[in-house]
Amino acid sequence: MAFGTGSAPLLEEHVLTEHISHSTGDDPLVTGSRVTGDDGASVRAVRSRVARHLVGRARELDLLLAAVAAGRDVLLEGPPGTSKSTLLRSITAEWGIPLVFVEGNADLTPTRLVGHHDPARVLREDYSPDNFVPGPLVEAMRSGGFLYVEEFNRAPEDTLNTLLTAMAERRIALPRVGVVEALPSFRVIASMNPYDNVGTTRLSTSVHDRLCRLAIGYQDAEAERGIVGRRTGVESPRLVADAVALTRATRERDDVRQGSSVRGAIDTALVAAQLAAMRGVPLPDEPSIAPPRGLPEDYTDVVLDALMLALSGRIFLDETLETTPEAVLREIWEDHFLLQPAAAEPG
Repeated sequence: MAFGTGSAPLLEEHVLTEHISHSTGDDPLVTGSRVTGDDGASVRAVRSRVARHLVGRARELDLLLAAVAAGRDVLLEGPPGTSKSTLLRSITAEWGIPLVFVEGNADLTPTRLVGHHDPARVLREDYSPDNFVPGPLVEAMRSGGFLYVEEFNRAPEDTLNTLLTAMAERRIALPRVGVVEALPSFRVIASMNPYDNVGTTRLSTSVHDRLCRLAIGYQDAEAERGIVGRRTGVESPRLVADAVALTRATRERDDVRQGSSVRGAIDTALVAAQLAAMRGVPLPDEPSIAPPRGLPEDYTDVVLDALMLALSGRIFLDETLETTPEAVLREIWEDHFLLQPAAAEPG
């Protein structure tokens, strides 16, 4: 078996598949497989190719690659829009490993996760391995894929307990089907937003004990400008800088419980560019990222309209305050385009 897709170089068969030596005293079926020191060059090659898909995130990429190459399952913890899915998709694409996605919610029962027998065929044929319909867990184990459980802390406790067995033993026993052994490259990658408490469950210590945890936060302003520029194709550095600055400001206010991710900046830039084209408003070509000065009012009005559309549903306010997202966003817009430039004026 070799890993790799498309034009990406194929990895050697032993990458992600070599068991830990029995001389260590570990049972490879329990501990999983890992990449040994001899495979470091192969992992470095994957890292180099994955990095081309990302803006920043060098440390997070190193840590996630190290964990999965070492045979570990991982919990990615961070707010929305912090590149968790992008990191994982890039790694599995370059490694040529299937990525099996499942969304954690109250409907994710153990049966939905593991699989079920086709009722119509059971009536005709009785229960048999042939009429078993694999769920995402079995699919990932049989294909040696990465099972990506998004919103991990929204899944029911009994579902998580089923997943724990597969993580600990790298196999599960299915009635009337038999034992499903996971291929060596099978991993469980979970993600969760630690700031969202609605509809979530507290993870038990046994769950935390089986996962490496990687905390992923927002990137700095320069990296977010790079992301917005790459994702939108907007050629106005002024608009990109304004969209990022306004979006980042939503994360710094006391009256906003959770601000917008960089996705809000992407949408702000895209909507503003489209509005400007529709209204015949030229986009400034000013490269400065300092507080903007002397910008045309028709441009700042375009940005305000785009801001309201892109961010009003993405920010969550302190529920004890009597205000609206629109009022908060207008204040942010005024601070950015009016107050900050005035404060920066000499004298």
